[in-house]
Amino acid sequence: MKDNNRLPLFDRSTATNEQAAVLDEILSGPRGNLDGPFLSWVYSPEFAQRAQRLGAFCRYDTGLPLRLSELAILVTAAHWRSQAEWHIHHPIALQAGVPAHVAGSIRCNETPVFDDPDDRLIYDFATQLNETRRVSNETYEQALNRFGHVVMVNLTGLLGYYTLVAMTLNVFETRAALQVELPFPE
Repeated sequence: MKDNNRLPLFDRSTATNEQAAVLDEILSGPRGNLDGPFLSWVYSPEFAQRAQRLGAFCRYDTGLPLRLSELAILVTAAHWRSQAEWHIHHPIALQAGVPAHVAGSIRCNETPVFDDPDDRLIYDFATQLNETRRVSNETYEQALNRFGHVVMVNLTGLLGYYTLVAMTLNVFETRAALQVELPFPE
């Protein structure tokens, strides 16, 4: 299994029952792989179990279209300059309909030009929360009117979850499987 620079290589053959159960749940779920923070989190199986379940909800069940969820994830990955998070989510975002020029601008810390007002709204919400630790009243009201309270809670949770992912990947210097190029300078 893929290792990273700060934790020992995880060996499935020596996994505890709790570790094996977490890994099996991740592999049998919608992700189907262990790319990302999971081989770091597995050193604390209870944390891994709780975090990966939250992550599955945040990734697949927020009430946002996949394009908007992935756009929010890219904003967070770029904010944290998370090499693996960007590497994993960039192709998913493009496939979900995030325009390549928008993703490129986000990666380069430039404000994108948006064709879709929902994309702009998600970008503004995620950028404000990541950069200022707050969301302006104007952006909040626009997002609330567009998406409603439930999705607003879920969007905020998604941004928090992917911040946790980025922090984990950065602390343990984790790279994605098969990642050769880095999207951000070190």
